[in-house]
Amino acid sequence: MSNDNTSTAPKDEHEVVNPEAAAAAVTAVDPRLLVQEQGLAGYIGEFRRKIKAGELGSLPVILGLVAICIIFQSLNSAFLSAQNINDITVTMVGTGMISVGIVFVLLLGEIDLSVGSVSGASSAIAAVLAVNQGWPEWAAVIFAVVCGAAIGAAHGFFFAVLGAPAFAVTLAGLLFWLGFMLQTLGENGTINLDSDGLIGKLTTYFFSDVAAAYGLAAVVTALFFLSSFLGNRRREAAGIPFRPLSDTIMRTALLGIVSFAAAFMYNQYKGLPLATVIFLVFLVGTDFLLRRTSYGRKIFALGGSVEASRRAGINVTAVRISVFAISGGFAAIGGLFLASKIASANQSAGTGDLLMNAIAAAVIGGTSLFGGRGRTWNALLGVLVIVSIQYGLQLESIAEPVKYMITAGVLLTTVVIDSITRKTQKTAGRA
Repeated sequence: MSNDNTSTAPKDEHEVVNPEAAAAAVTAVDPRLLVQEQGLAGYIGEFRRKIKAGELGSLPVILGLVAICIIFQSLNSAFLSAQNINDITVTMVGTGMISVGIVFVLLLGEIDLSVGSVSGASSAIAAVLAVNQGWPEWAAVIFAVVCGAAIGAAHGFFFAVLGAPAFAVTLAGLLFWLGFMLQTLGENGTINLDSDGLIGKLTTYFFSDVAAAYGLAAVVTALFFLSSFLGNRRREAAGIPFRPLSDTIMRTALLGIVSFAAAFMYNQYKGLPLATVIFLVFLVGTDFLLRRTSYGRKIFALGGSVEASRRAGINVTAVRISVFAISGGFAAIGGLFLASKIASANQSAGTGDLLMNAIAAAVIGGTSLFGGRGRTWNALLGVLVIVSIQYGLQLESIAEPVKYMITAGVLLTTVVIDSITRKTQKTAGRA
């Protein structure tokens, strides 16, 4: 026994590891251990560490959204009315869907300038097939979305295979698909849709039963708790740091308060909007795709370093093409929601400030322009900020030019915060 102790003991007594020092080192590496051991003091310590390290996450946009609500509610009591909240959450879906696709592209550190035109072209295709050609609306919708994805894949091919810059390729796509949309719509330039049809009901159908909104809130809250709880159990079983149960319960309680408050507001007007339900389903699905699958990890890897990803065996070309296909597909879906909002496909579809708002929503929500950092939920937060500002200014009868300037100011502030955050992370050695 003594021989074993002699062989394993350090030759220099100063090399003996101090258990307390080792524990402190682990704590410094993973702040969740602070939370676990110190309770409230741990939360405060973790918050301070994140601020110093530039790990702000979605905090700035959430605080900004709260400030927007307070300011506009103080100016006009109708801002937080059930009807206005309902209108905001329905209106945001079209732009939000497009922004979800933009998040995928931004994670690569690239840009897609064609999404506005692709959304307009896709809505024109669906309208022509459903109205002029007599196709069933469900078939026209599926075909339009497939066309959007194919267009995005074509852009990805020019970028990933032929090596053309994504900026130039998608800028050309912006012009080409805008012209295609105008050609498809014909001389009249407008095709009216059946307001009672599939496309029309995307933004006009509401689940009027109060149980629908409260049921969705309960399901969302329960799924979040189960996902967090089971995830922590897996981390505990694997012997890696995990969040304590109290942390999970607190986060679940906060989500439950927000969810049930939203359900209450919905039920004060028309009920739960179908558009909101569909948007949430897509957000959950894409978030799972990015965070829980190998494909999602490949996207983040490419955003971090293309060369390192290639050496790791990732098919860079295939991932890039697929990401642009996803962007095109979501542009098509967003275009259908925008067409549903006005019950028509017309020459103004996909134009104006749509492209700017879709990209701004992703960036304002917290997706980095430099690639490698972001979540599809950022699109929800960002588009909520933009549409809330638009509706708030509209209630105050603010001129359209001022709306553009204010939105631009919010976008610039977000980009500056993103840049400062990256510099702070580099200083802290975390970038």
